[in-house]
Amino acid sequence: MNYETDLRYDRPRAPDQPGIGLSIVIPVYRGAATIGRLVEALSGLRPVGGMEIVLVNDGSPDNSADVCQELVRHATVPITYVEHARNFGEHNAVMTGLRQIRGAYVITMDDDLQNPPEEVVRLYDHARLGNWDVVYTRYAIKQHAGWRNIGSRFANAVADRLLDKPKGLYLSSFRCMAALVVQSVTRYQGPYPYVDGLIMQVTQRIDSIEVRHLPRIEGRSNYNLTRLVRLWLNLATSFSLAPLRLAIYAGVFMALLGAAGAVATIAEALILRDTPSGWASTMTVILLVAGVQSMILGVLGEYVGRTFLSANGKPQGTVRMIARNAAARVDA
Repeated sequence: MNYETDLRYDRPRAPDQPGIGLSIVIPVYRGAATIGRLVEALSGLRPVGGMEIVLVNDGSPDNSADVCQELVRHATVPITYVEHARNFGEHNAVMTGLRQIRGAYVITMDDDLQNPPEEVVRLYDHARLGNWDVVYTRYAIKQHAGWRNIGSRFANAVADRLLDKPKGLYLSSFRCMAALVVQSVTRYQGPYPYVDGLIMQVTQRIDSIEVRHLPRIEGRSNYNLTRLVRLWLNLATSFSLAPLRLAIYAGVFMALLGAAGAVATIAEALILRDTPSGWASTMTVILLVAGVQSMILGVLGEYVGRTFLSANGKPQGTVRMIARNAAARVDA
């Protein structure tokens, strides 16, 4: 066999280790039908400084593991395969992959062939020649379902307000990062990583370029409404106190509204004296106040729950195995 299996979780490799200009990290989930074609297309690229590919199987329920291990055996480029013990989520898988790279620059991309492989070198060159720390991609036309596009726009609008990022910058999973950024990002060990939030804490030397976005070739998107909500919660609660401040503002508003209502009720009673109590108004106030209180408790509960899980050592990702072909070995 021309590959090896390493059961140890390797320490992050320094970006100055020999000979790699670009690392490409691809989280794999239900990607058995597309990952082979993607790796084949990437293998034909010739970026400056050479290239390696890191595949992270995030507990995929299909036969992605078999396909990826077959790619390790026969790939013509340095390739590392990492297998999670279960599904941890896309950003967790990306973090695991970033800890395996050797490149001076790293590109992260999806496994579904919607990001054209031929755009990889252009993205890499833009970051390298422009001395950018991070370069995101943006799409003139996104080939996603309408509800998914709306969700993405909403998430980016929220990020504009919660993250310290250039206004209007589109946060895409097809991005290029310098090794300096990767080293800082991978220091985060919490169970709820949000890669873009971590990036914004590291650097503001960020640019973007427009690339094509292709229709999905096989299957359907792995992102459903539940996953998008979880991603938004990671963004909202892991890198910002804005939800807590919103809860405070809501509480202050309701306190002022209640004070105004109390003054109006007392004045009405003193002036009219025979004013009967109103069932509708009473129930409206009770339900309104209860709703705001429930929202505040929910926000607090989310923060407390995440803090509890982090303190109790919930893993960011558990690696079952690592396999490399000969060209990807550290001593090669």
